[in-house]
Amino acid sequence: MPITATPLTAGTPAPAFTTTLQDGSSRSLSDYAGKKLALYFYPRDMTPGCTAQACNLTENYSQLADASIEVLGVSPDPAAKHLKFIDKYNIAFDLACDEDHSLHKAFGVWGLKKFMGKEYEGTHRTTFLIDESGTIASVILKPKTKDHAAEVLTGFGL
Repeated sequence: MPITATPLTAGTPAPAFTTTLQDGSSRSLSDYAGKKLALYFYPRDMTPGCTAQACNLTENYSQLADASIEVLGVSPDPAAKHLKFIDKYNIAFDLACDEDHSLHKAFGVWGLKKFMGKEYEGTHRTTFLIDESGTIASVILKPKTKDHAAEVLTGFGL
């Protein structure tokens, strides 16, 4: 049965995590303590929807930063692919390499999908808005890739 929603909801603590970024450094949920975090999961670098989403967040990055919102993108792509994606589209924020899907699974966004009649395991595009105390403030299921920054601001009540 395909996942249609993550089991995590607003008001619950975000799962603690440590992940590897595109430059080989690591980042943990605790690094965002005292900050708002838009943690967004997307299927693959260089695809139309994922590119539109990353570019929309980048185009509006100063507005997000002015609202004290950090952005972290997560996909199963390796660091080398993330670096090409960042370079090609001037992405303004870090991308996490979740090749083993552990972060996806912790947030409940890895599961069965259907495309053109075929079933496969993959990322369910989802954004978690995490407040300064590490609590999920809001979950955006199936975000609008071309208007995602506005959804993030609205989700944080801004």
